[in-house]
Amino acid sequence: MAVSAALRAAITRAQNADQHSEPVFSPLRGLGRGRLTPIDLLGQSLSTIAPATGMVFIALWMITYSPGYVGLAAIAATTSAVFLVAFCITQFTRRLAAAGSLYSFVFQGSGIRATLTAGAALVLGYLGISVSVFSQAVPSLLDTIAIVGPDVRGTAATVITTVAIALAVAWIAVRGVRFATRAILVVEACSLILIVVVMLATHSDTTTAVALPNPSLSAVPFLAMLTVLSMAGFESSAFFGPEAKRPLISVTRTVLISPIICGVLFVFAAWAAMTGHGATIVGAYFEGTASGASAEVVLAVKIGMTCSWFASTLGCAQAGSRLLYSMGIERVLPAPLARVHRRFRTPYVAVLAFVAVSAAGVFIYSDTVRDDSGSFDGVVETALVCAYTLVAFASWKFLRRIGEHTSLTRICTLSVSTAGAGLLVYIVLDGAVHGMWALPIAALAVAVSGTAWSALLRRARPESLLMVGAFDSVETADLLPGAGTLLIDGDGRRRLVPDRGTAEGDSPEHGR
Repeated sequence: MAVSAALRAAITRAQNADQHSEPVFSPLRGLGRGRLTPIDLLGQSLSTIAPATGMVFIALWMITYSPGYVGLAAIAATTSAVFLVAFCITQFTRRLAAAGSLYSFVFQGSGIRATLTAGAALVLGYLGISVSVFSQAVPSLLDTIAIVGPDVRGTAATVITTVAIALAVAWIAVRGVRFATRAILVVEACSLILIVVVMLATHSDTTTAVALPNPSLSAVPFLAMLTVLSMAGFESSAFFGPEAKRPLISVTRTVLISPIICGVLFVFAAWAAMTGHGATIVGAYFEGTASGASAEVVLAVKIGMTCSWFASTLGCAQAGSRLLYSMGIERVLPAPLARVHRRFRTPYVAVLAFVAVSAAGVFIYSDTVRDDSGSFDGVVETALVCAYTLVAFASWKFLRRIGEHTSLTRICTLSVSTAGAGLLVYIVLDGAVHGMWALPIAALAVAVSGTAWSALLRRARPESLLMVGAFDSVETADLLPGAGTLLIDGDGRRRLVPDRGTAEGDSPEHGR
């Protein structure tokens, strides 16, 4: 009887519902909701990380500086630390979906200045990663062409190739995430299989002859920082929460799984380098046939690495464009960044802006930065560590505010926050000691960015400060008929109010 009464009451409420009220929409609805599967999210994360390239570079440094089992332990420990960062991030992804990812998450636990600081750090970090991998994709593609055809390497070819890659990345990113991520996942999987097979099937005690700069850090801390940089973007699936199916579950799982997959691969690469199984693939990529590797192996490695570099460039563009889109929605950056393609539902203006800045950065990197790549990578690492530290501390404050802390979350969030702050201090001091002034300057710039940015917005666009932290929220269309009317109150908050005309006697509890 109670079920029948409840059903009759629901039908009555649906019939009496106010059909003329103004519908309420999610601020992020333009992206298209519920389109991406867990496979799409995993493809996005792995494309941004590009674990195939990370494996080769970790093997290179392990062979060159021979840190032994201590280096292997450093890589494993760093992977564990990144997993703890992922655990802190999932405290937000379990509860909300936001196109701004870490930037929007920090707002839920910290103030506007901390949020804008995290936003500045993420923009710098993702643009830095994009420029770095983009600048590697260009010569790698030209080297591959030189193996199978004419040697077209030179200034003109570099410019043409850079523009061509930028156009391809922009077109694919505008075309849509699902169009790109599954193909990228297949390509990256093939590259990883190739690298693992070559490492297992070959053995050589010959060390590489590649000329490498001495890192400012000692070998073990440098390997730890290299691992962090190689895993950068593991959380990029969080940018696609509003576009994912069951985002609170699928995004959370992807954020946790991605660093585990990459950590296993990186530890394997370090082991292969230690046992003589990594020299062949390192030599094939950096020295070609001069290393003694066959032309077929060199070609296969070059193709695999080129595809991985391209995939990482695309992954950065897709994630970075969502960050710019979110900031455009909030008007903390120019509003045109929030424009969405009518057919593909992608933030095409943000995509074009991100790719254009990345392409310009490649030319600057090639002309002025390549000889000091250590400082450039250090700046990117500083920005990323700052963002991860801020989101870890925000997760501690957020859980305390909503009263959902456990002993595990307290330990993890405070540990990551403390370790991140200590690592930032170490990077700054080490950079100053070794004359790498770009590192302390970058840390200072990121630290003051939130204060300066908020002050500028308070003068130029004060209403934007009320919109920071936008996330995907319930819409009128999400409600069952008769459940109530969704309204926006004076504070901008959503409230569900009973429909007019619904009598108290319609309630199934009435008359019990």
